[in-house]
Amino acid sequence: MDTTIAIGPANWAYLAGVVVIIITMIYRANVVVPSIIATAVVAFAWSGSLIAGIGSIFSASMTAARELFNIFLIIALMTALLNSLKHIGSDVRMVRPFRAVMTNGHISFFILALVTYLISLFFWPTPAVPLVAAVLLPAAIAAGLPPLAGAMAIAIAGQGMALSSDYVIGVAPGISAKAAGGLSAALVGDRALVLSLVVGAVALALSYWKIRRFIQPGSDALLERWELTPNGLNQGPLPGAGPFDKAEIARGTAHEHELATDEEIEAELRRDAHTRASRLFAIVTPLTFLLIVLVMIAPKLIDGAPELKGGEAAMLIGGAAALLMIWATMAAEGFRKTLDLAADHLTDGFVFAFKAMGSVLPIAGFFFIGSDGTAGSILGIPPGEPVPNLLFELVQAGQQWIPDSQLLVALGVLLMGMITGIDGSGFSGLPLTGTVAGALGPAAGIDPAALAALGQMGAVWTGGGTLIAWSSLIAVAGFARVPVLEVARALLIPVVCGLLLAAVVTVTLWGSPVA
Repeated sequence: MDTTIAIGPANWAYLAGVVVIIITMIYRANVVVPSIIATAVVAFAWSGSLIAGIGSIFSASMTAARELFNIFLIIALMTALLNSLKHIGSDVRMVRPFRAVMTNGHISFFILALVTYLISLFFWPTPAVPLVAAVLLPAAIAAGLPPLAGAMAIAIAGQGMALSSDYVIGVAPGISAKAAGGLSAALVGDRALVLSLVVGAVALALSYWKIRRFIQPGSDALLERWELTPNGLNQGPLPGAGPFDKAEIARGTAHEHELATDEEIEAELRRDAHTRASRLFAIVTPLTFLLIVLVMIAPKLIDGAPELKGGEAAMLIGGAAALLMIWATMAAEGFRKTLDLAADHLTDGFVFAFKAMGSVLPIAGFFFIGSDGTAGSILGIPPGEPVPNLLFELVQAGQQWIPDSQLLVALGVLLMGMITGIDGSGFSGLPLTGTVAGALGPAAGIDPAALAALGQMGAVWTGGGTLIAWSSLIAVAGFARVPVLEVARALLIPVVCGLLLAAVVTVTLWGSPVA
């Protein structure tokens, strides 16, 4: 034990706050109130001032907002772009060509997963699910794919693979990196991308093996029978559901082309007054973001290629989204109407961003008070004076209790992430898993960025919408017209097997050799 580390009341108050928050998540209750109270208690325990304790409630959320506002901004800009594309029908045109290759249920399973993954990488699963369900799912069912299999493919690819890495938009890696002590968000994103593909490949393979014998020869009768099934989105909330009902947000993105046939989609697109603009941006938008992704990954593949540093990748994505949104609106409505419509799209984007992420601020504020990189501004410590590093000090003092096995540490962080996802949110637990990974990683000999990415896998795959029935998995099951509990049960073994393999990969690739 390192006797130079002195554990004081603030450290114990911080540890108690972490425990209370975890217990609250286990009981599927919202952790915003416990986070606010814990922040005030820790600040009071450190300063001895009641005024400082009360003031920390505001300063913690303000610090979190300052650290994470770039995340809110890029969500708003990408949502604004998607709204402008929906206005002219480009979103449907982008995915419609895939219907032609859905010749049987086997191919349809993987086409659904591929398209959901690609759209969710750029626009998040929330708007991707209604779009895929409206345009591609009917074709997949007519090709012989069972509705349950379609729901599994969409959930694994969107709420699982795409959202857990969040490689393009970068919200999840940004939160994890900040909480881990100012790591590179790009580095956490790279690690998360690898792990998400590992979990996704295992989950998709096991799910396909599980449902392959239920795939039937294609028939229009299959589609007709499915369309007569009551829509699961009309069901009430689940008893005991968690506080983060993201399905409500997904319901709000329901598409006018839902359950559409090829003929209905074609007729509506022909009637669209924005046909030329719709066709143009159905091509320009994916090409633009494909180019940005190539620029992002070029330094990893080509020696000497210029590297995007810091937040430049997010800046490039957000700026491109804003310009495409303005251009698409102007091409459809003209300059004068663009001045109003573009502003409306942007406002709607910010509303969505704060609906989806607003509750993260006070939660992140509490965990930021445990890191010396952000605690100074929360506690009002003048520059140049020592800043407490509460969690790191706890880890140093209790280092003899940390398991020698790197695999046990990795599994512990993974389990912590899965526990934080029980409340039905994918992101509310990231400040906790990131903070713990930043403290435990060096002590355990595992790359903190990889450990943070592993915790991110546990939190997002669980609460983002694959394992928890009261998450946005409700929306996936509802659009597929199957019981949400049935989908959750079917996904349990494939997803958990993938997560366990991800823990092994983390230790194998990014753990230091044991002396």
